[in-house]
Formats: sequence, structure tokens, C-alpha cells
Amino acid sequence: MRFSETKMDVLRTKDGLDLDIHIWEPEKTEAVIMAIHGGLAHAGDYVTPALYFKEKGIATVAVDLRGHKQEKTYVDSFDQFLEDTAEFLQWTKTRYPKIPLFVMGHSMGGLIATHFGIKYAANDARIKGYILSSPYYENAIKVNPVMIPLVKMFGKIIPRAVIPGPDLTELLTHDETITSRHRKDEEDGIRSKKATMRFGAELLKAQKWVKENFTSWQHPTFAVIAGADQVADYTEAERQFKSMEPKRLTYLFHKDNFHENFNEVNRLETFGKIYEWMGERGVLVGS
Repeated sequence: MRFSETKMDVLRTKDGLDLDIHIWEPEKTEAVIMAIHGGLAHAGDYVTPALYFKEKGIATVAVDLRGHKQEKTYVDSFDQFLEDTAEFLQWTKTRYPKIPLFVMGHSMGGLIATHFGIKYAANDARIKGYILSSPYYENAIKVNPVMIPLVKMFGKIIPRAVIPGPDLTELLTHDETITSRHRKDEEDGIRSKKATMRFGAELLKAQKWVKENFTSWQHPTFAVIAGADQVADYTEAERQFKSMEPKRLTYLFHKDNFHENFNEVNRLETFGKIYEWMGERGVLVGS
């Protein structure tokens, strides 16, 4: 398999889509990470942390979000991501009964996870904590301010039109090998190159909702933030996380990291601290 998965499966959504599930599984699974990928990306991007945690006895499962793995990312409604995530959570619970479960979200995946943790899983005892990397609570991409209201309007009248913007692939990680992998994925049509107007408009709505409701966030959280992020505005994530009760938050700030903390050159430091934090949540895993 392309991203060193142990196996693959399929999530059938309520409206009939088949979404690929990527599974990285140790011989004996003592905890599971349910991972949600970022915008314009795909679930195979989780190969880097997944292989690390597999060696620790922790499985990682990640689903390809709808509207991705194509040149232009499109979704009718952000709520579809949340509904799919609810089904994916049920799939994960069924496959790994009674095993400690963590939700991991990067970038837009962090936005989805936060929204989901407030609206859908506020009291879910199976979820022991959330691991959020560079959550997309605010846009850091330099765009003409006029574009924001236009994206909202065009999301309704020309939803599949492309949002003009810069190519940021070279600004996701300092690891040139992974950047080359991203480029290959783009060439092969499994990593999107552009966002559509409807997709952008739905993200703006979701960002607004999370900002208005973040005070309801009560989950144990490991947040890793990139200080040189040129995709997600790290200051908004910092503001939200530092409003939390300190006992619920473990905060890791890498001032020189680009957007993709899990693919950065210092990722082993990040993974090691996440692993320690998981142990503090009562997960007894092998070393």
C-alpha cells in the first residue's frame, strides 16, 4: 500500500459515498488514534505519526474526507464533515472495543475535531483526549481583504469556482523529502491543488462557529502550534487554547515550524511529548 498501511477499509456514508480508511495497526493494539486530515490533503498524510505510534503499540486510523483526493476540493456543507466523522467514530469504536481512543486533527482536521468535540462528543467517555496540530481557526494566507465577502457570496452562486491563491506546498514543512511526496501526490491526483468557493465559504462559517462556542470545549487537549505557519494563523489558536483551564491543556509551541508539525524535521520531539501525554491519560502502552 502506498503509505505503509497495515490494511485498508471503507466507510460507507449515509448518503452513499465510499471513503477509504487507512489503518496502521500494531500486532497488539493498546490505544487507537482516530485521525482527521487537513484541507486539500488526504488520510495517507498521517503515515509519519502513524508509523511512530505503531511501534509504541498504538494504532492510527484515518479516513479520506469527502470532496478531497481530486484537483479541486469541494463540499456542500461543513456539517457533512461532522456527520462523516460521527460515522467514523462509530466505526472506530466497533473495530476497537474497550480500547482507549484519542482524536487527532491537523489544520482543517483540527477545526473539524474541535467542532465535533463541542457539538457531537462533549460527553463521550471513550475519547480520552484530543491532539490538535495547527488548527485552522483563522486563515494566515495573505489574500486581498475583498476576497472574504466574495468567497461567501460566490460560495452560493458559483460554488465550484476556484478561489485564487498562492501555491503553499513549499511552505508546509522544512522536510524536502515530504514536500516531494506532496508534489507527487498532486501529480497523481490524490492531493488537491485548489479550494472551491463553497469549500472556502463553509470553512469561514465553521471558524466563526468555533470561535463563538470554544468556551464549551472541556476536553483534555494536547495542542502543538507552529510559529512560522503561513496557512493557519497561530495567534488565534493560541488565544483560544490559553483561554482553557490550564489543567486540561498541554501546549507545545515550535517557533520555527511551518504548518505541518507532524511532518516537520523536529517531529520526533513532538511525537515523544504526545506519547508521554497519552501515558498521563492512563494509557499503558509498550515502549
